[in-house]
Order: sequence, then C-alpha cells, then structure tokens
Amino acid sequence: MLTISVSQLLEEGAAELKLTQVAGGETGRNRYIASDRIQKPGLVLVGHTEGLHPDRIAIFGNAEMSFLEKLPGPDIRRSVRDLVESGVGVLIITKDYRSPEALRTEADRTGLAVLETSLLSSTFISRLSSYLEDALAPSTSLHGVLIDVLGVGVLILGRSSIGKSEAALDLVLRGHRLVADDVVDIKRHRNNLYGQGSEIIKHHMEIRGLGIINVKDLFGVSAVRDRKKIEIVVELVEWDPEVEYDRLGIDDRAYEVLDVSVPLLNIPVRPGRNMTTIIEVAARNHLLKLQGLHSAHAFQERLNRALSEAGLGTPKKMPGDEIE
Repeated sequence: MLTISVSQLLEEGAAELKLTQVAGGETGRNRYIASDRIQKPGLVLVGHTEGLHPDRIAIFGNAEMSFLEKLPGPDIRRSVRDLVESGVGVLIITKDYRSPEALRTEADRTGLAVLETSLLSSTFISRLSSYLEDALAPSTSLHGVLIDVLGVGVLILGRSSIGKSEAALDLVLRGHRLVADDVVDIKRHRNNLYGQGSEIIKHHMEIRGLGIINVKDLFGVSAVRDRKKIEIVVELVEWDPEVEYDRLGIDDRAYEVLDVSVPLLNIPVRPGRNMTTIIEVAARNHLLKLQGLHSAHAFQERLNRALSEAGLGTPKKMPGDEIE
C-alpha cells in the first residue's frame, strides 16, 4: 500500500496548500496517509463515529468550526475526543480559522497533527485531491526515452546503445519535444500512464561520443516538456533475418506497465532504415487509429472483398509475404 507521511505533506505541499502545523508535534508529523479520499467528519462532533476512516485526511471547514466556537472548552474537548482517538492521519482546518486550545491539547495528547490553511475549503480540497492523486499513484521507472511526437507520447525502449537517444534527438531537431531520456519515471492515474524525467537529469540527453547535452538550453523551452501521457511504446530491436516481422500491422500488440496495456510496435534496426521517420509515422498512424481509421484493417477488408468477388476466397498469404 502506498502512503505518504504528514511530514512529506507539509514539505511538498507547503507552497501550494499553504499549510502550517499548530499541534501534534513530531509524533503527528510521523503519521501516514494511505488514501486520497478526504473526509469531513462533522457528525463526529456530535458523537456519530460511523463512517470515520483511519489513515485519511479530515477537514474542518466553516460548519465544523462554527459549531466548536459555540461550545465551552470542556465541551470542545469531549466533542473532539472521538476524532483525535480515531486514528485519522491528520486534521486540517481551512479558511484561516484558528483551532481552539482544547482541540490542540487533545491533539498533542494523542499525537494527531493539526494543520491550518488560509485557503477556502473548496479551493483547498481541490488542490489537496490533485496532490494526493499524484503522490499516492502507483509508480515505476523504465530505461528508455519518452518524447512527445505530434502530441502523442511515444516511449522508446530497447537495449543499451541501440540508438534510442539518437532517434529522440533527431525527432527534437524535427520540432518534437523531449520528456525524458535514459530513465523514465512512470505513474499510473486511473487507467492512464504518465511519464516524466527525474529531477537530476530532466531535459538532458546522453549522446555517445558527444556526452551530456541540455536540450532545453540548446533548442529552447519549446523543445521539452515536463510530463506526458504514454500512448504508444516503440521497442527498437536488432534486425534478425531469421525473424518474421510484422508487415501489415494487423495484429495489435501491447506492452503492460503497472497493469495498464499500451499499444506496442517492435521496430527492427539495421543500416539504411530511418528510425526517426518510422517513429514519426507511427505517431501519425496512432492519431488516425484514434479517429477510427485503421489503415491495415481497411486494406485487408478491401483485399478480402476483391478476392471474394473474384471467387478466389480469402488469401492464405498477404502481398509481400514471399518477398525478402
């Protein structure tokens, strides 16, 4: 199960979420959040604890704070006791409300971090949800290159030194955009995969014989982007004359990452083949497929129809099968 600590939330979300800690101390900062679901436990203040989930973030907004402001100190302590002892990951108070002293005392006793923000509840919850969705998303890393080709996220894979970075550099020279080279960090959001480069090597490429280059500095900000949805995978493989490679593109293959399947193309590499052009055409062809235009399927249907009308039936071989 993926988790983040309250300390991580404070460090990474300080600027965007405008958070400050007012109670709970070090114990509270060491608690963990295991869900991107947010709860507003207003009913807990009147003793209704059903539906209160531990390890989640609890939000106190205008309604909850208005209720507590009307209670004397001892009643506030009794009202919030069930909440602070429930195991919630952290309590956050919005709209620049100041937490009552009785609440801070109970939070310090149980080690529950109480945070405050000046943001309105609706604004804060929207920003917090986006942050948690990204922070708690399943993730992995792959050795490859991710590039934005005509708006299509193309992940280029292959063994070391097969030419992934060189093909990507040529694509950048054609006006496409580099996302990551060498190591691609991938996160899954719902059923989509998003890739980006690590902070250390972001916007850099390693070209053998040339060394490390900064694509952003060389070609400008329009030649890079920080993140991109992965839509197709192109695997570069050594040309093997004993292998029968796909000639028509009828059989759709898939590459699975984090339980998400992405269309896969195996492209054999040998002298004289322009890999950059092939990758660019693959991206264009993917865009056509998204519009419902599958060239290989359409060709096969026309051929089968023509042969059927000629009384020859469906061919056992397709054109080009006998050509080496």
